[in-house]
Amino acid sequence: MRKLYILVFAFTFLNVQAQKPSNPNSAEILLKLKKLNFLGSVLYLAAHPDDENTRLIAELSNERLANTGYLSMTRGDGGQNLIGPEIREGLGIIRTQELLAARRIDGGQQFFTRANDFGYSKSAEETQEIWNRDQVLSDVVWVYRNFQPDVVITRFPPDERAGHGHHTTSAIFAEEAFKLSNDKNSYPEQLKYTDLWQPKRVLMNTGRWWSPNIDENTPGVISMDVGGYNPLLGISYNEMAALSRTNHKSQGFGSTGSRGESLEFLEYTIGDKAEKDIFEGIDTSWKRVAGGEKIGAMIEKVIANYDNENPAAVLPELLTLRDAIAGLNEKHWKTLKLKEVDEIIKGMLGLYVEAKASDFSVSPGDAIGVSVELVNRSNVAVTLEKISYNHLADSTANVQLAFNQPINFKTELQIPADYQYSQPYWLVEPGTLGTYRVDDQLLRGTPENKPVINVVYALDVMGHKINFTSPLIYKWNDPVDGELYRPFIVTPPVFVKIPESVYIFSDDQAKSVDITVKSGKANIKGDVKLKVPTGWKVSPASYPVALSLKEEEAHFTFSVLPPTGESVGDFQAVVTLDGKDYNRTLETIKYDHIPTQVIMSPSSSRLVKMDIQRKGNVIAYIQGAGDAIPASLREIGYEVWEMKDNEITPENLAKVDAVVLGVRALNTNDRSKFYMPDLLEYVKQGGTMIVQYNTNFRLKTDDFAPYPLELSRDRVTEEDAKVKILDSKHALMNTPNKITEADFEGWVQERGLYFPDKWDDHYEALLSSHDKGESAKKGGLLVAKYGKGNYIYTGYSWFRQLPAGVPGAFRLFVNMVSLGQEELPKDSKVSNSQ
Repeated sequence: MRKLYILVFAFTFLNVQAQKPSNPNSAEILLKLKKLNFLGSVLYLAAHPDDENTRLIAELSNERLANTGYLSMTRGDGGQNLIGPEIREGLGIIRTQELLAARRIDGGQQFFTRANDFGYSKSAEETQEIWNRDQVLSDVVWVYRNFQPDVVITRFPPDERAGHGHHTTSAIFAEEAFKLSNDKNSYPEQLKYTDLWQPKRVLMNTGRWWSPNIDENTPGVISMDVGGYNPLLGISYNEMAALSRTNHKSQGFGSTGSRGESLEFLEYTIGDKAEKDIFEGIDTSWKRVAGGEKIGAMIEKVIANYDNENPAAVLPELLTLRDAIAGLNEKHWKTLKLKEVDEIIKGMLGLYVEAKASDFSVSPGDAIGVSVELVNRSNVAVTLEKISYNHLADSTANVQLAFNQPINFKTELQIPADYQYSQPYWLVEPGTLGTYRVDDQLLRGTPENKPVINVVYALDVMGHKINFTSPLIYKWNDPVDGELYRPFIVTPPVFVKIPESVYIFSDDQAKSVDITVKSGKANIKGDVKLKVPTGWKVSPASYPVALSLKEEEAHFTFSVLPPTGESVGDFQAVVTLDGKDYNRTLETIKYDHIPTQVIMSPSSSRLVKMDIQRKGNVIAYIQGAGDAIPASLREIGYEVWEMKDNEITPENLAKVDAVVLGVRALNTNDRSKFYMPDLLEYVKQGGTMIVQYNTNFRLKTDDFAPYPLELSRDRVTEEDAKVKILDSKHALMNTPNKITEADFEGWVQERGLYFPDKWDDHYEALLSSHDKGESAKKGGLLVAKYGKGNYIYTGYSWFRQLPAGVPGAFRLFVNMVSLGQEELPKDSKVSNSQ
């Protein structure tokens, strides 16, 4: 065997262009050959995206060559977003794709349960009640039975040390599923599709958070050095893990790689104990498979004869090996290793297969053009026999794929009228607060939708019949970025968008609501209307819609009249085409580190009629991690100046009535330490500044308040937790809106987070709240006079409440930005014309 050159693995390119067809280089093919000879599986299990230990996953997958997976209980929907405005379902989609991007780097597989990240939970009992314990536990058992891990590794301990109810529950369920996955009486309905399975052991990836004195000499603990260097990939596992972890960009997890020894500690939890190695007592050779004894020797022979300058030279031996694996009776390892062999064969052939759609989307009942390209970049005899398109069509062929000669085909596919839209499968049906509804058992656990159309290429490779698959994609050339890709999707023929999440009515006057209709196909004709709650009135009743081009837009304005008295309700925009109603909006999620994603949710918004008054006119808003509060403030009549860093000057601050810092602005904006003195001086000279929540981790400046205060991890997670007003006479509780405890009804997800727990006597705490069984948390709303102005620090979750249209949250937030303003004339109620 010729000397194998050290090659650098192109992680970044593969990640950004995740859908671009790619082939492994010679070093990577050799590593895949070596992996064929290891029959062991490890499943890492934790609660959220970014909980996983990417160093351990990278080492297990690329050094131990184990079949390695990560089961995340949730998709991270309840977290915060540091890169954009998406929260809840949109954030869950981003974090799902960030996990998949991470796995493309560290070599693991990705799984999920149906659990919804409903936000921070302080107890496992609360988590299991909200999640629907039986459903989510069944999903863990399902993944065990399908993935068949020999070893399960948890991130967290199964008790309060884990610090989060989701964390604790993930460890509890890992142990319970260990006991249930081999029990035929547990979730027997799963056994129509899979088999019983018993892992060997469960270990906890313990650390100094809960075991501060642990080291490699601690009795009963297995230590693993995950800091090794892989010469075939030209990277250490610490460096690989940093690249993997950096994909969690929405959580600010950019990481720097390190080199050298790095120990991880694994503590026994349940099952057979191991002294020194996690695979002790487990046969990880081909001997574990009946009839597989000879296969290991065959793989070693292929490796010994491997020529890195001509990988295809060992194809005859590899094809014989493939026949031997295909002849086994065992199902799990046979299926897994055949897939690995076929990937190696494709790499050795340098085979390029790609199916490109003529457009990025199509509507059910319409046709889409498809271009197929195949190139065999080896001297091996390969014949294309047939191409299949998801059972929509087959193209029989008998074409020789000559060395480096592209073969191109074009066809047109008719998409059936009942084809499902490309909505993420866990969002198709309404779920509960804690659990997504997924009726199809075979979808549970999977990370994302299958491609809309998988193209299957039936090839004859040196007399052996092998199928290769590629998804139908859309690609185009950008003048700057060159070749770009996005998933091909199926969409409705028309979309309708309501621009705001909530519309506020402060009096009995009508208000304009603008609607955008966008065509998903050419030549649509129908009408658009609003469906409003009882008591509300809308005019006109409808508008005609006619759009001749795909992606053409038309804009319509409806007048909505509120009822008398306070009222809260949701309304929808609907387009009717050929007697059928369509009410979906199209939200495109586009970031460089993940493939483009779409959500096609019902187009709805909230109508709120409430008594609200305001003071002041112009608010400066300094964005942090990104939120929708500026739009909410505009909705109640404020002019909002979203200041860029270079606009935060004394001269500009003098023009505004209040300044609001967006969520986590002090965590995300490197310039905050430079503009904070001007902001505090603005307050001193008579201004009002509201600083929304930040974490005490990685603050960009410590000098963000006029008097000392310390941030903590205190939070109130129960959205219906009682809120007590501590000073009912304070101006903030009375002007311009009288605040009562009734204003804290109808809040969503949580009360607040990361409250200060210590503060100077200059601050006055105005509110107190706490979760059941806990002490009062008074740091959620602190107010201090500073010079002539007012400084407010608040940890209450306004970024969730205002976009959700919570009336009391609006009233109190208006009182904050109005604090210190001079009295306006009596007609100062919110203008509905703004």
